[in-house]
Amino acid sequence: MDSYGNRSLHSLMDTETMTEQQSPNIHLRVQTHIETSDQDLQFTSPRPSTSDGTTMFPMVSPTMSPTPCPESPWTLSPLQSPSPSLLYQCIASLHRHEGNIYAISTSKGLIFTGSNSSRIRVWKQPDCMDRGHLRASYGDVRAILAYSNMLFSTHKDYKIRIWNFAVSETFKSKKVGTLPRKTSLLSFHKSKHTQKHRDSVTCLAYYHSEGLLYSGSHDRTVKAWRVSDTKCVDSFVAHDDNINSILVNQDDGCLFTCSSDGSVKIWRRLYTEDSHTLTMTLKFQPSPVNALALSSSFNHCFLYSGSSDGMINFWEKERLCYRFNHGGFLQGHHFAVLCLAAVGNMVFSGSEDTTIRVWRREEGSCYHECLNVLEGHRGPVKCLCACLEMEKVVMGFLVYSTSLDQTFKVWRIKVLAEEKVGFEECHGDQGGGRVKDREYDMSPVLSPSWVEKKLQGSHFQ
Repeated sequence: MDSYGNRSLHSLMDTETMTEQQSPNIHLRVQTHIETSDQDLQFTSPRPSTSDGTTMFPMVSPTMSPTPCPESPWTLSPLQSPSPSLLYQCIASLHRHEGNIYAISTSKGLIFTGSNSSRIRVWKQPDCMDRGHLRASYGDVRAILAYSNMLFSTHKDYKIRIWNFAVSETFKSKKVGTLPRKTSLLSFHKSKHTQKHRDSVTCLAYYHSEGLLYSGSHDRTVKAWRVSDTKCVDSFVAHDDNINSILVNQDDGCLFTCSSDGSVKIWRRLYTEDSHTLTMTLKFQPSPVNALALSSSFNHCFLYSGSSDGMINFWEKERLCYRFNHGGFLQGHHFAVLCLAAVGNMVFSGSEDTTIRVWRREEGSCYHECLNVLEGHRGPVKCLCACLEMEKVVMGFLVYSTSLDQTFKVWRIKVLAEEKVGFEECHGDQGGGRVKDREYDMSPVLSPSWVEKKLQGSHFQ
């Protein structure tokens, strides 16, 4: 599903009355959606509120400029715990008129967002002031990746554009290449390594030290591009279904891919042959895998995968080898997990249930705790990007989220010192991983149009 039509989710919720729908049996975590109008919203868990009792999350502005959230103190955990671990605040909310935002990336103090349009918007961190845009001849941007002063973007012609940009008083950019590059009319022989993808390119990953760009596509293939000369050095069929996410471990060059076929695969590059070989297949559940995140440090490396059954599985890497052992799963989202981001021992997950969950892994172990649930979107959370924002006493993060309600939000998060308390084992855990038992019992507030399409079995890309 590419859009919700001409009306926004807020207008739909204004005009449609409360309905109660029973969800199908496919990968849904609760049996009931509760749909309400903006005037009669009822929540099953406490919502953050201002001093006058109004909800913290108002209607978003129809303009392109950032709209600050109501003036209110830092919002505490919905549990009202006597020792809250996390404080958060939505510091900006933007409403887009160019369709759904499918991709987000950050570099050099800038945020890049890609949508249905041919423009890649550029915003300043952290207040999201408009810095301009990059304009391509082809739109429908499905993936972007920023590194240093380079930006890579994928488009509806199944090609990848390479941009250089400069950060000064004004934003300047220049397109410097296209993958695959144009071939001469006199060239009669095309290697498989020079051919473009045959379907949407949905994900990108960049191996910094080698200058290799990896692209994953719905055509089930992965291609490796050498950016210096824009040549495709390898192309291989990686999965039996759409490839949804791809990432690289910058420490050892390992490549990770996940797919709608329900598997996560780990690939190792053969430097002498400039090719890649499969080292492990991780398939703990049959549900489609939509997102990956990697948390890597000197002593530990954890791989996270978010799937359509609402689970986040994680694996821990064995030292001195490429093997990953299943550590358990994080349970809490009601519907599909669509995006993940990891910074240090913090993991952020966005879901079809409209929420963002904040998880913390205890240092030196597999124990995880859900610190909080960020609410504010009215549609599935499609993209997440997170970065560290250190302060003197507490650890801070900036989290950028986009949703299929066509909004872009910025969250400032402060994490207090980790409490040394006991953890309870997660239900169904077969790999030793545990999750602190802190349940947020709620029913997602989705738009009636989204529920209707969900019940009809529609899928979004």
